[in-house]
Amino acid sequence: MPQHKTKILISGGGTGGHVFPAIAIAESLKKIDDTIDILFVGAKGRIEMERVPLAGFPIVGLWISGFQRSLSLKNLLFPFKLLLSLIKAGKIIRKFKPDVVVGVGGYASGPTGKMAARKKIPLLLQEQNSFPGITNKLLAAEAEKICVAYPGMEKYFPKEKIIISGNPIRRQVIQIDGKKELALQYFELDKNKPVILIVGGSQGALSINEAIEESLELFAMKNIQLIWQTGKLFEDLANKAVLEKLNGNKKMLVKVKSFITKMDLAYAAADLVISRAGAIAISELCAVGKPCIFVPLPTAAEDHQTHNAKALESTNAAIHLVNAEAKEKLGKLAIDLLGNETRMQTLAENIKKLAITNSADIIAEEILKMVKEHKIDA
Repeated sequence: MPQHKTKILISGGGTGGHVFPAIAIAESLKKIDDTIDILFVGAKGRIEMERVPLAGFPIVGLWISGFQRSLSLKNLLFPFKLLLSLIKAGKIIRKFKPDVVVGVGGYASGPTGKMAARKKIPLLLQEQNSFPGITNKLLAAEAEKICVAYPGMEKYFPKEKIIISGNPIRRQVIQIDGKKELALQYFELDKNKPVILIVGGSQGALSINEAIEESLELFAMKNIQLIWQTGKLFEDLANKAVLEKLNGNKKMLVKVKSFITKMDLAYAAADLVISRAGAIAISELCAVGKPCIFVPLPTAAEDHQTHNAKALESTNAAIHLVNAEAKEKLGKLAIDLLGNETRMQTLAENIKKLAITNSADIIAEEILKMVKEHKIDA
């Protein structure tokens, strides 16, 4: 009699912060057992519909989107989208017959997780942030296990279900040991001057970019070098600002990049990092152990970036600067921090303590434990 092949359904997406951890979990499952059958369920038109196939996994799309918090005609469609997505998710589950369903948050995770619970299929949730998204909060009662990245999540989820797993991150990005010299050569920077890395996500961050532009001359006076990831929309403005404000200043080196492909080298070169406070960015920065100033995006869902930054600040693992104050304060704050070696070392040591670099493997093992437990019960 042929042995039953393990089947795992992974649902969710909408942003890279949901999609990349989901892919990392799938890759870890395949690493443990390459015969595991994995199917993704995403939202049509969202990033997962492109990224998941590129990673080598099949995906099915639901016609689902978020409920707009402001008055919008799009909200009139929401009940129909939700109903149709629930029906389609039910059909997908019935046809695929998963042993476990994994929800990583995002639009598609809700209908899929709800239908899994209705069909008595074990559900595992993965929450990336220190303040959970609405989908995971709604599904928490149905879930068997909830993997989280931060301590103190029993405020939101049943304590007995919580597993502190950290966030799955790209291994190649955090491998920076012994790369400092290579990194400085790659970015053509002076080894005798400090380096600030500025990252605002793949699209850049307007308030951070404007704050850096405002502080260029201040950085130049202190001989501070910048690796400035601007996003596509701000790249030309950044290059223009560097030319106009620093023309003839040979002491300062500013490397403007719309997007950084060699993030391991960017992290290796940096003495200080200025960043948004998305969950995956934070997880990477914990792993590389760099002093950080986080400027959260205030419009992120449930203001989760602010909660993330405050969670780190509360353990003296990072500095949190409010978005509205970035233009006025960011430059001086960064310069003062670079001049305080003790504070820099404390921040680096404390953020490093929060790193969990094998998170995807931990979550994959928990999924397979669930499969095994339910096969025994069956």
